[in-house]
Amino acid sequence: MPSFRSYFFEKAIKTSVKRAVKKGVKGKGMENKRQMLDAAARRLGTLPKNCKVVPVEIEGLYAEWITTTSAETLVAADKVILYLHGGGYALCSANTHRPLAARIGKAAGLKVLFPEYRLAPEHPFPAAIEDAVNVYRWLRSQGYDPANILFAGDSAGGGLCLATALVLRDQNEPLPAAIVCLSPWVDLTSSGESYRKNKAVDPYLSIEAVREAVKMYAANEAPDHPLISPVFANLTGLPPLFIQAGSHEILQSDAEKLADAARNAGVTVSFKIWNGMWHVWQISGDALPEARKAIKEIGAFIKKILKK
Repeated sequence: MPSFRSYFFEKAIKTSVKRAVKKGVKGKGMENKRQMLDAAARRLGTLPKNCKVVPVEIEGLYAEWITTTSAETLVAADKVILYLHGGGYALCSANTHRPLAARIGKAAGLKVLFPEYRLAPEHPFPAAIEDAVNVYRWLRSQGYDPANILFAGDSAGGGLCLATALVLRDQNEPLPAAIVCLSPWVDLTSSGESYRKNKAVDPYLSIEAVREAVKMYAANEAPDHPLISPVFANLTGLPPLFIQAGSHEILQSDAEKLADAARNAGVTVSFKIWNGMWHVWQISGDALPEARKAIKEIGAFIKKILKK
């Protein structure tokens, strides 16, 4: 059963979304929307204690090394999580997702590399994939063994993790040890049942907003392109997948389809639907019991993969 606190969280999210709509957020330009999200994140987002953030430039991209005291003392320096943020390939940044990435790193006892890949509509498909592939190759050039690199991402970031791995596989490059997907956006055709079934209960997302994001990212490509919607790709040969999704999000079917497609391709899959949870609830951090538990489970999975 969802916690009592989650009930109030979900109500607050719905109220905030309605308030934003009334203020005319939909009519604002993309840059204004990004600035509003960053400003809200600075006010509300909190980092774990003893968290350190060190900026770095990679192939012309802004990125951050994120570490905690536990990451520095419990794990060898040659292991890392490459975190790719969500936001429909058009929104969000290190400011919005740094706390989530830091908590995942802390739970896993690993440092995190967080790049800000190029965003649509200025940089549509395949710009984000090109950036993620380049960052992975940069990590390898710095001496990191693929067996000690894990991909993690939420929403569009989850889809980007998979697309990046598919490109690497097809180019015969060694793959990361595992991929962690939180509420992954992996079916940009919006064909799943949950897009209709959960329409009334999803506090964040709407089909209209999702379709608008598809137009910006896919541009002139068909949304069922296997690198845009990895559920339509041949997933053979991918590393183990860890997937979390909520029963109150319209993207629930994306996660279900991904799990089924991966298993059918012989990929090891750990998959869980969290009852009563919404899109990327893990970002709520210490304030929500289900977020704390979900992040703890992510950390346990990563430690198991690395045989810590």
